[in-house]
Amino acid sequence: MASVTSPEVIIDAFIAGIRPNFDYVLTDTAFSACLLTLLVVLFAFSTKESRRRLVFRLNVLAICVALTLGIFSSLVSGRAIIDPFAQVTKGVYIASIVFAVFPPVLYDSILLTRLFALYPVSNTPRITLLKMFAFPFCIKCARVIVLSIGVNNYVGSAFNTTALEQDQAAAWFRNPYMVSEWTMQIADNLYSVGIFLYNLHIRTSMIKRAGGIAERIRQIFYISLANFVFPLIFNVAQIICITTDRSPTTGTILLTMNNYITVMGVLCATLWFSGSEWVRTRNEPSSDHMFNSPNPQLARYHAAGGRSGNEVVLIGRESVTLGTTSSDTKTGSGEFTTPEKENKCSLV
Repeated sequence: MASVTSPEVIIDAFIAGIRPNFDYVLTDTAFSACLLTLLVVLFAFSTKESRRRLVFRLNVLAICVALTLGIFSSLVSGRAIIDPFAQVTKGVYIASIVFAVFPPVLYDSILLTRLFALYPVSNTPRITLLKMFAFPFCIKCARVIVLSIGVNNYVGSAFNTTALEQDQAAAWFRNPYMVSEWTMQIADNLYSVGIFLYNLHIRTSMIKRAGGIAERIRQIFYISLANFVFPLIFNVAQIICITTDRSPTTGTILLTMNNYITVMGVLCATLWFSGSEWVRTRNEPSSDHMFNSPNPQLARYHAAGGRSGNEVVLIGRESVTLGTTSSDTKTGSGEFTTPEKENKCSLV
């Protein structure tokens, strides 16, 4: 008499089969919702001036790429849950892989643009630019080449989606191309963040007064450090996972989370800067009214903060030096000095 499989065994096998795809859908849905919310906040706090910056447009592009990853990944995983015997086409499956492994190169390039704030193209000698950007450019090209070879070898090993999913575990475990990519990503980020923070420290070491400036620099330092630390943690975790765990489920979730968290780190830096710009534009009318006040003594007192000596006031990206005497005894004429050329580069 043939043995009959109990319903509980069938249900347990079905749950075990769809659980990895369910985890993928849950991860993509949660992080995509966060990115969509941050995108709305980014546009809400942006100004016309900030929206013209290259870094703002690159951030919007990064969010769109990450949301596209969520769409493709959820489509592949959702179809596997709803109809396991009718998988998505091979092209859709390959697209989900491409949007999962290639975008970190774009995200790291966005972080690299911060160096242009310290080395403007128009004012920096070409040989200096070549020395600064030769290494990150070469390593990014190497990352793209390694990823292209790895993806091509994987997708060329089978003719349909079902066969690719069956070969996923074998292709994942100790994959030399992915290990090389994550190792080069660590070196790439270490170079970019290290050079940026070092030059930021050197160029701002002379600033001793104006506490607002020092606080802003500290915030830039912490944001830049966070943009390196969190991807570094995920890269190390991915390398450990791919070399010790034959199942690709945990590694794939780490890879997906690393994509989203990297975008969020870059986006939070831009949101912080856009928020400062938004506050500045809202305060400009009151500032204009203050400096155009018919009472020059009142305008001078607010500008200098009621203190004697020379004060430096930051309005947007322009520095204004006020030469005043003690507001309690005398009144002096203010001399305004602005830089000849406005700095249009943003540190974040």
